[in-house]
Amino acid sequence: MKAMEKKVVMITGAGSGIGRAAALAFAGEGARVVAVDVDPHTLAETVRLIQSARGEGVGMTADVSQDKEVSGLLRKAVDQFGRLDCAFNNAGIEGRSAATAECDEENWDRVISVNLKGVWLCMKYEILQMLKQGGGAIVNCASVAGWVGFSGLPAYCASKGGVMQLTRTAALEYAKNQIRVNAVCPGVIHTAMVDRITGGKPEVEAQFAGMQPVGRMGMPEEVAAGVVWLCSDAASFVTGHPLVIDGGFIAQ
Repeated sequence: MKAMEKKVVMITGAGSGIGRAAALAFAGEGARVVAVDVDPHTLAETVRLIQSARGEGVGMTADVSQDKEVSGLLRKAVDQFGRLDCAFNNAGIEGRSAATAECDEENWDRVISVNLKGVWLCMKYEILQMLKQGGGAIVNCASVAGWVGFSGLPAYCASKGGVMQLTRTAALEYAKNQIRVNAVCPGVIHTAMVDRITGGKPEVEAQFAGMQPVGRMGMPEEVAAGVVWLCSDAASFVTGHPLVIDGGFIAQ
């Protein structure tokens, strides 16, 4: 029996990076995957990869910062599969780099809207569904930027710190309802987001790799493995926990 056999999992930001890796990992463990992204083209490729590996998955587009789109997303997912066992609220953006006093309101609002409000909206409707069916497991994507500061990313750091606190609060509120809520806190993971920051320049990539005590960037699949574990029965006594997957970064 695979760890997630026949369970229904919804993953936001599934069009690339950690979200795509998680979608493939859950499908590989037997889950029925609802892959969600704002970009229909990258989303279609994720679904194709799931199905080509003989997994079961469907794609649904949604902007997680919009209440009506998120509530509609949950309705469609439950209409199709009848329930929602697990969720990985992973959608996020880094925003534009600027010091706190130079960060403009538009950038601040957009980053907070996607990274923090989006996680809250997804959790809101996921929890309502899980209360109806008697339980479930939720994992939110925070970051080491929720533990430590990064110059030039005030909105991003604030959003990820908020995700950690939201995770802890919901975990306490619904512990007796058999709903577990945890977070993963990735370090520098080799994704399209990091590529945008490094510009693909080898010398900059080497600097990022050197930030990790293990001497390299992490891979999306390494974060995905942590997400699958947190959603599995193997983590049945784990809730309210921000799981750091960072190659030792915040231990320095």
